[in-house]
Amino acid sequence: MKSRFLLLLTLSSTLLLAACGEKTAAPAAPAPQPEPEPSIPKYSAEVFYETTTYVLASGAGHAFSPGGDKVLISSDASGVFNAYALPVDGGEPQPLTTSTDNTMFAISWFPKDERILFTYDEGGNELNHVLVRETDGALHDLTPGENLKAAFLAWSDDGQHFYLTSTERNGQAFDVYRYATADYSRELVFENPGLQVAAISGDGRWLALDKPRTSADSDIYVVDLAAAEPEPTLVTAHEGNVAHGTYAIRPDNETLVYATNEHGEFNQAWTLDLLSGEKAPLIEADWDVSYVSWSTNGRYRVVGVNADARTEVTITDTVHGTELELPELPPGDLRNIRFDIDQGQIALIVNADDSPSNVWHIDLTAGEATPLTDALNPSIDPEHQVRSEIVRYSSFDGLKIPAVLYKPHGASAANPAPALVWVHGGPGGQTRTGYSATIQHLVNHGYAVLGANNRGSSGYGKTFFHLDDRRHGEEDLQDIVWGRKYLESLDWVDGEKIGVIGGSYGGYMVAAALAFEPEVFDVGIDIFGVTNWVRTLESIPPWWESFKEALYDEMGDPATDAERHRRISPLFHADNIIKPLLVIQGANDPRVLQVESDELVEAVRANEVPVEYVVFPDEGHGFTKKANRITASKAYVSFLDRYLMSD
Repeated sequence: MKSRFLLLLTLSSTLLLAACGEKTAAPAAPAPQPEPEPSIPKYSAEVFYETTTYVLASGAGHAFSPGGDKVLISSDASGVFNAYALPVDGGEPQPLTTSTDNTMFAISWFPKDERILFTYDEGGNELNHVLVRETDGALHDLTPGENLKAAFLAWSDDGQHFYLTSTERNGQAFDVYRYATADYSRELVFENPGLQVAAISGDGRWLALDKPRTSADSDIYVVDLAAAEPEPTLVTAHEGNVAHGTYAIRPDNETLVYATNEHGEFNQAWTLDLLSGEKAPLIEADWDVSYVSWSTNGRYRVVGVNADARTEVTITDTVHGTELELPELPPGDLRNIRFDIDQGQIALIVNADDSPSNVWHIDLTAGEATPLTDALNPSIDPEHQVRSEIVRYSSFDGLKIPAVLYKPHGASAANPAPALVWVHGGPGGQTRTGYSATIQHLVNHGYAVLGANNRGSSGYGKTFFHLDDRRHGEEDLQDIVWGRKYLESLDWVDGEKIGVIGGSYGGYMVAAALAFEPEVFDVGIDIFGVTNWVRTLESIPPWWESFKEALYDEMGDPATDAERHRRISPLFHADNIIKPLLVIQGANDPRVLQVESDELVEAVRANEVPVEYVVFPDEGHGFTKKANRITASKAYVSFLDRYLMSD
């Protein structure tokens, strides 16, 4: 507002001098002006979502076919995720599943033939089954039954067996089953007492289990399945709050590789000799070590480090002790790094803010990298995409809040853009760099986006991560409020037109901002957000049982903290909401039930406040079908155009 006023004042003074005929000195030669930025067309949501999403098959399985001539991927090219075989010579992807309804994600080729494993759920209900596709195209459900959740764990070293987990016994605990590759006969190898299954050794002897005790304290147990009476044994005894978690069991079948923050703010990678019990540091970094994995026989070690919302990847040749130098690849994060069984080929994903995920093939012998996909819709000029900037702003108490900032083309002091504070899920999630069709659509239509990593976000050390424990909707909400203040300080942002948007816990923060700070944001977009913590914490899915204690430690136990949960729940304060609200919900969401959104919408409409509501009958906690993602993205932009841009 101030900059507009000063601009008008300067213009008015100049006109007044000219009108009075007052003599002035001859003006100096005008300074050279920058070339105006060319006009950027506004693309529709349909155009952005004609961009294809590619994901490589699970790292615990075989992404390369036995002959090494194809990689197994998942793609939403048809509008629904299906499994495809992608030739490494650059041919077109060949569909292996053809669902038009339920999303199907590829897991693995079989080691010695071209059968595949894949998984699906029904309409986003998260009750996943694991299926095999035979070489003749026939499908066979390996985990039949109702109200169970199953997942792939690993292959045996000899390829004669694979391991799946399933909650079929009691709906809560993930038991471990070993399946025969030849005929799918199976046996129960571990009845889980309620821990999180993390990894199994390739020889089938060792099983690693994680146990989150609180949000700050967790342990690892190991089971020797070869023992007469296999029992979980604690291997991370410690004092105080220390977080532990399993990365992998190394291909030598004798070494557990695990995460610990015992020695500093960030997760380091340590090793545990499963026979001697000896521990040793493996990888230390100035950020969290996100993952550690190996090629099939262990020659190559892959490490990902979460470096300020980007992933830095290092591949080490353990035979020579040197870093593997990859052929030149486009800028961006490397994801889904997969070796073939002979370790002469790599398939991986390259993803950047302005470039969606593409599959690349690397021939290590020839030292050549070749793109196998071109994900971006050719109707979009790549130069019209926007790259982010990592920024930090001060919150109410001086704490620096990391954030990812997207500036629309053409935004300037003379042409300020309306803006949104984007709040991630979690609560302990993180807004990271990388391609988002939703964000690119918003920015293309003139909306700046600030992806705030409020206190409680992961990736910035354990102290920062725990600053919001049992303080949700309080200090972390103020970090979002101060995100608006930061946006107002940017001369290219219209400080009078700033909204808030988020999904899951971020959706909760949207509703909380409108209810508890009703004058701060001009609009809100709540994407399947929690509105009633009392009910949500009492209705968590049964398969969350293994980390319920940790969840309650962070959020509060509904048996003892119901009063606080009611106090921070937007539903019970919805009469405070006075700004336009858009709510998006999946009908099959098992985490945030549809009733959460139904009741909020009803309550806010009673205030005679504009509310728009979109429910997808075939989605859950997150939208996987391309048509639904288009509908949601269109709803965001049309709502903002109506209530924020034109305000």
